[in-house]
Amino acid sequence: MKSFSIALLSLLAWAAAPAAQAQSKPLIYCADASPEGFDPGMWDSASTNAVSNQLFNGLLGFNRPSTELAPKLATSWEISPDAKSFTFKLREGVKFQSTPWFKPTRDFNADDVLFTFGRFIDPNLPFNKAFPVNFVYPQNLGLAKLIEGIDKIDDRTIRFRLRQPNVTFVANFAFAWASIQSAEYATQLLKAGKASQINVLPVGTGPYRFKSYAKDDVLRMEANPDYWGGKQRTAMLIFSISREPNVRVQKIAAGECHVTSPLRDVDVTSLARNDKVNIEKIQALNISYLSFNLKKPPTDKREVREALDIAIDRNAIFKALFARGDAMQAVSAFPPAVPGYNKKLKNEFDPVRAKALLAKAGYPNGFEIDLWALPVQRPTNPNGQLMAQLIQQDWAKIGVKASIKTYEWGEYLKRANNGEHNVYMSGWSGETGDADEFLTPNLSCAANKNGIKFCNAQFEKLIDEARATPDQAKRNALYEKAQEIFKHERPWITMAHSTVYIPIRKDVVGFKMAPNGSVDFEGVYRK
Repeated sequence: MKSFSIALLSLLAWAAAPAAQAQSKPLIYCADASPEGFDPGMWDSASTNAVSNQLFNGLLGFNRPSTELAPKLATSWEISPDAKSFTFKLREGVKFQSTPWFKPTRDFNADDVLFTFGRFIDPNLPFNKAFPVNFVYPQNLGLAKLIEGIDKIDDRTIRFRLRQPNVTFVANFAFAWASIQSAEYATQLLKAGKASQINVLPVGTGPYRFKSYAKDDVLRMEANPDYWGGKQRTAMLIFSISREPNVRVQKIAAGECHVTSPLRDVDVTSLARNDKVNIEKIQALNISYLSFNLKKPPTDKREVREALDIAIDRNAIFKALFARGDAMQAVSAFPPAVPGYNKKLKNEFDPVRAKALLAKAGYPNGFEIDLWALPVQRPTNPNGQLMAQLIQQDWAKIGVKASIKTYEWGEYLKRANNGEHNVYMSGWSGETGDADEFLTPNLSCAANKNGIKFCNAQFEKLIDEARATPDQAKRNALYEKAQEIFKHERPWITMAHSTVYIPIRKDVVGFKMAPNGSVDFEGVYRK
């Protein structure tokens, strides 16, 4: 990561924003973590997606604050009756950003869509040979297996053909990971032997373009003068990266930032008294959970996972972490507001039965285990260390000695993906309100690249069938059955669904909350 920051810091001398925009007020967002990088397809985290939303566009987007799909780089789309073919008409006159490292010679066209999605499904693509990486979300979707082909009908028309029907597939084109890259820029990098710079020096079609970055400090973006969606009234967009939540609260109270990442439960009351700040809230499509390593003993045994789950006193944890009472205990893999939720499932707190399950699994005297505490604050887990300590105490009562570990956010994600943990804290936020958005990226066999995650043949059959079923009632029934398997196998300890609070200075105009708490600053400005 050192070379990553150095390469970006070298750009600090880039010229100031155009004089025509010089009078507008900068807009400062207090972010809770640094982006892992600037290639949207490579990463799957809120901190990276928040940046990608400003620099890039996908074929589709969302009409915020709803989950309704909206045209972006595609002006229209058609879905075949069998839900196996998706055809997009592409917008004309869209220019990629002009930067010191790239000057586009043509407008956006179908070749850019082919390149972007070709990287996800074809490891033999020359660019992938030069810069081989894991594309987390596309891989978890099983995109390479799902897509049979991508056809360039003409410069303004592109068609995706699937091997199996998928009624939810079109929504993927609105997610940050599906942001469109420039094929021309990629060719330039490839010829120069600098393919990896696509993750360091981004080029998109979004409302803002990259200016400079210092890891764990500040990211600066400026209005894209060639943006197809019109001139932005904010000339300079700044992400001030402040890992400590109390620092973000102090900064917005003092006017040092104008929007922040979601608040912790305990910070809402103090900011509510500030007459310069509005607090917007939404009951988010989110979940926090503890994920087991299903490959490493002792959590490879189902009885152990169930024992560790039912040994946790969720009521006590909620009293400590969610004082306002706006969060709800998570029972299944997605919130009750999502169609297909199984209302019959329940959580259980039974330390006596937990001990019996451990004895049945061959651990009558317990064992030692590591428990990874979330290093960033999220609405569904506002204090990972405190949650870990409370769980540690509960597990001690059934003879399980938990060693609490944590790492810097990027390192935490990398090590967890490599399977170094027994149990680690994680979470998920949905954007579409569809059950598949929670289940397939997290619990399908495609997401289980190295055996550490969940892969169950019966569960897989049910969610595959649900994706191919247009009848909502039938889909719901399939998802209800899949959740019963999930609850029996316990790949996760489900924790919380939360309300999301985002504080906004009262001079900010045009900001709209998303159902997952993500931010989009297109059209947002300060009076």
